[in-house]
Amino acid sequence: MKKLSDSSLWTREQLLTWPNLVTMLRLLCIPIFVWLLFGRENRAAASWMLGTLAMTDWVDGYLARRFDQTSDFGKLFDPTVDRLLFLVAVPSILIDGSIPWWIAVAILTREFLVAAGALYLAYRNAEPFAVTWEGKCGTFLLFLAVPMFLGAQSTLSYAPVLEVLAWLSVIPGLGYSYWSAFGQYLPQARSILG
Repeated sequence: MKKLSDSSLWTREQLLTWPNLVTMLRLLCIPIFVWLLFGRENRAAASWMLGTLAMTDWVDGYLARRFDQTSDFGKLFDPTVDRLLFLVAVPSILIDGSIPWWIAVAILTREFLVAAGALYLAYRNAEPFAVTWEGKCGTFLLFLAVPMFLGAQSTLSYAPVLEVLAWLSVIPGLGYSYWSAFGQYLPQARSILG
């Protein structure tokens, strides 16, 4: 993967791909989620929006592989939007009272640590660490759990089922996320920095 300072990262071919457009759409829809939750006070719609944004994270990866449109820019852009989605959604749902505080703190702590590590690597002009299967699995499970915690506090008829599913997703999601952060990304960062 290329460094952020590499000018070839910012070419038209790197930026204008279907997967990157899907990721951009996810980014642009984050304010709509916040508006649905706080402006419309509609937990059900906000839960659906957040769930849709989370699931499109897998769409851009599929498109990149299917149409051979992987790009170094996309390898940086997609996880950055993932972090931003968590850093907006989790505090919003915490303020709303739909997620236990300790889960929100656990998710946000991991996200801040990974983001800080990535920023430090960029500052040092080092290559970013490669995303691992465990990291992707943790992100996927947390992307399932967070909207389900919100939906569990809504007027949806299946809200009790969502609460059970949220708990079944969040515990292994946190386990995978923390394992990837401290068992994989931290050693990668140490070896990159020498």
